[in-house]
Amino acid sequence: MTARHILRASMRLVDIGANLTDPVFRGKYRGNQAHPDDLAQILARAREAGIVAMMVTGGNLAESRHAIEMCRQHPNLYATVGCHPTRTSEVSKYPGGAQAYFAALQQLIADNRDKVVAVGECGLDYDRLHFSDKPTQLEHFVRHFDLAHATGLPLFLHDRNTKGDFARLMKENRLKFTEGVVHSFTGSVDEARELLDLGLFIGINGCSLKTEENLAAVRSIPVDRLMIETDCPYCEIRPTHASHKLLENAEWKQPESKRKERWSEVCMVKSRNEPCTIRQVLHVLAALHNMDEAEMASKLYANTIRVFTGIN
Repeated sequence: MTARHILRASMRLVDIGANLTDPVFRGKYRGNQAHPDDLAQILARAREAGIVAMMVTGGNLAESRHAIEMCRQHPNLYATVGCHPTRTSEVSKYPGGAQAYFAALQQLIADNRDKVVAVGECGLDYDRLHFSDKPTQLEHFVRHFDLAHATGLPLFLHDRNTKGDFARLMKENRLKFTEGVVHSFTGSVDEARELLDLGLFIGINGCSLKTEENLAAVRSIPVDRLMIETDCPYCEIRPTHASHKLLENAEWKQPESKRKERWSEVCMVKSRNEPCTIRQVLHVLAALHNMDEAEMASKLYANTIRVFTGIN
């Protein structure tokens, strides 16, 4: 076996954004059981692709609890705890209001420090204000800085079309958190530079690689500030994406996929992204930075465990 093959065999990847609490990973779509629970097969394919750990995203209090329960069953899974900006409208409806809601988040972290590695997903999303209006999002994003300060955990961040509000709040609260990563980045070169100037890391998935402008932005990000993710079951690299052409010479090939009605335990499900496709994102990142995949994987792993120190 050559040194290059040995490097590939020992590749270690961390998917920093996996929505594994989504019912589709249990075979359930819109409330209907379409096929058997296949989470075990999904996790096996992830391991075969070189994934050694995954961060299961907590999108609200209930989902954060669910994420931790799942992580307790699998040693290589870790959770985030927080409230996604589009879910912040639920905070005021919680018994005791916002103070009680965030106290419950803090207690959940305190009770599970061995499995919780970040506060979040939190941030701002002005593309989907129909779910939660701007004042509500702003109020509860700020509360996450206090949660990060109280727990000492890094932030897992969301930023969509926020017209300077995200950057302003990050600057105003910079002393309250240690590190942070803006996941699922889809911005421009200038937007990437703004995040880098804030001292943040940037998470890349298939949605980050749709257009030539996206590719230019990702190419501009220093490798020592990158992380990798799938945001599954969303954000796969599609044939219409500008990055798809870079996959033509990829050594790793995606497993066959079938429609959910024709489910097979050895196949992926069409339109349900999985952690194993992180290898496609890795290939594109390596190509954009003119690096070998194994070298890129090593850099990404080092970045990730530097920030999310609870991953072991």
